[in-house]
Amino acid sequence: MKLSEFKFDLPKGAIIAQHPAEPRDSAKMMVFNKETRQYDHKIFRDIINYFQKGDCIVVNDTRVFPARLWGTKEKTNAEIEVMLLRELRSTEKIWDVLVEPARKVRIGNKIYFDNSRFYCEVIDNTTSRGRTVRFGLEGDLFDEINSIGFMPLPDYIKRVATEADKSSYQSVFADLTRQPASIAPPSASLHFTNELVEQLIQKGVKFANVTVNIGQGIFESIGVEDLTKHSMHSEYFEISLKNAEIINKSLKAGKRVCAVGASVVRALESSVLVSGTVKANKGWTDRFIFPPNEFKIANMYISNFCPSASPSLLLAASFMEENCVPDMMKLAFEKKYRLYAYGDAILIH
Repeated sequence: MKLSEFKFDLPKGAIIAQHPAEPRDSAKMMVFNKETRQYDHKIFRDIINYFQKGDCIVVNDTRVFPARLWGTKEKTNAEIEVMLLRELRSTEKIWDVLVEPARKVRIGNKIYFDNSRFYCEVIDNTTSRGRTVRFGLEGDLFDEINSIGFMPLPDYIKRVATEADKSSYQSVFADLTRQPASIAPPSASLHFTNELVEQLIQKGVKFANVTVNIGQGIFESIGVEDLTKHSMHSEYFEISLKNAEIINKSLKAGKRVCAVGASVVRALESSVLVSGTVKANKGWTDRFIFPPNEFKIANMYISNFCPSASPSLLLAASFMEENCVPDMMKLAFEKKYRLYAYGDAILIH
């Protein structure tokens, strides 16, 4: 298949969600049945009706941090946006970042934050917008980030992030005992509430956690028509033995395994044993999944409505087992579904 088969134009009146549904599980949900090829239209909390005792829902428990900082360049006082991507060496406070406007930021420049209380110095160029920086700061850098940083909302959300986004742009599954490491949430999981999770557990549905740190790849687009030529950014993931056993118990019992979001699928598909079960695993994955694809672990999938020709859209199309993207998006526009990270959901089963 070619990239152009998964492109769509946003019609006038298309709704790109600027805020999450309130409550979260009141978002609309399009349901696609792979066997009947039929669509249905529900509310997300109705998802409980699609699961039975012994089924397993796999979620990403990564934690998002307020990775967008605004500072001023030394001497010129030009305003510079710094997006923290990945901590490289914690003891030296060295990070990979994106800067904007990039043309104003060169090796050796210092960018000051919070009325010049601390700074970062550019020590390397990585891409046209990418830089490696060293922070000059006594004390805990994450304390400062949490104090002055903003949640890194995508550019299609046309507003400044607020304090409320620090909770709404975080899933209920986020492991608050971990150091935050993602610059975006697994958006498909944003529809879950603690109450809905408890109802599913009471029904006998099992939850398994994987950790996938979502980074720069969330911004990437596919620049080649031949999908076999595309390379993904790598993401770090972990699947513990305990959680692998939860997933495998459902698989061996012939129950369903539902992956919540693209990051979960990539971790699972990077951890398959010859027996068709999941192994405990950790490392980096650059797995790019596009149609046609035979999934080894998950047989249900929850997603949001993803941008045109994006890796996440192609992964969703792979679960549909043929290219239903044109029909799906036509229906989404007609039914006024809200799009993208803060938007509505799709269940494929």
